[in-house]
Amino acid sequence: MTAIDRCLASMARLSIAQMARPAPTPIPRFLAPAIVQQTRQASVVRIKKVTKKRAIPKDFRRQNLDKRQFPRFSLCEAMRILRAVEVGQPPASIKYEVHINLKTARNGPVVKNSIRLPHPVQSDWQIAVICPEGSDIATAATAAGAVAVGEETLFEAIRKEKIDFDRLICHETSEKALNKAGLGKILGPKGLMPSKRMKTIVSDVTKSIRDSAGAADYRERQGVIRMAIGQLGYTPDQLKANIQTLLKKIKSECAEISEEVSKEVHEVVLSTTNGPALSLSGNFHDAEGETTSEALSGVM
Repeated sequence: MTAIDRCLASMARLSIAQMARPAPTPIPRFLAPAIVQQTRQASVVRIKKVTKKRAIPKDFRRQNLDKRQFPRFSLCEAMRILRAVEVGQPPASIKYEVHINLKTARNGPVVKNSIRLPHPVQSDWQIAVICPEGSDIATAATAAGAVAVGEETLFEAIRKEKIDFDRLICHETSEKALNKAGLGKILGPKGLMPSKRMKTIVSDVTKSIRDSAGAADYRERQGVIRMAIGQLGYTPDQLKANIQTLLKKIKSECAEISEEVSKEVHEVVLSTTNGPALSLSGNFHDAEGETTSEALSGVM
């Protein structure tokens, strides 16, 4: 091979080597973070942490009253504060409410009953009676003040939710008709379903109507019993009598239930319609004796 051919061959190899791999094109800046992020995400392995559900305590939580920072009040002192909050309100429309906190299990039996207070808060109950149509029982119930009596006519009004009464009493002869009517879904949520435990399935309708006039229902919910205990114009002695009567009955019911599960009164709290809730100490007067019952017995 001549010198010219060798020269041409070397030049050809040089040109082919330069054209074999083109120079890499630069990556735009707006694409670089996305590519880096995709690469990082692909290399990360996420492990989900398994969190254990917190066990629900068997009993309702109750604070230690001796170590709690909030003060406790005597009945007269609590009434003085609550009356000051309700200044300018009509005394007959404002109610004292009592909240009784119980030490009890979450899934245990509940306290549920009715009581006739020494000084009733509401005495104008509208009472209906389930009894045979046109019977002597219906006549006696109407004479005692029942606003509605009967069986099928009363059942049909309840199905149409025309409930114009506050209490429903059933005579024991109409108990089967009541169970057959299947009104528990309507009356149960309203607290009107008659039962022997609530003493609303009775043999003497007239006596039950008289006893129910001025009576009040109460029921334990979430370990607390809430109930209107008096009007704002009540004197301390009237309010004391109502609270003592209610506490006595609730403690007796708790003693009966305590054979199955522990249940006892933990705290008594007094409030009004617009006022705060004040924990009662169990005393009638405060230690200093500054607030007397005579000062709270006058008209607001």
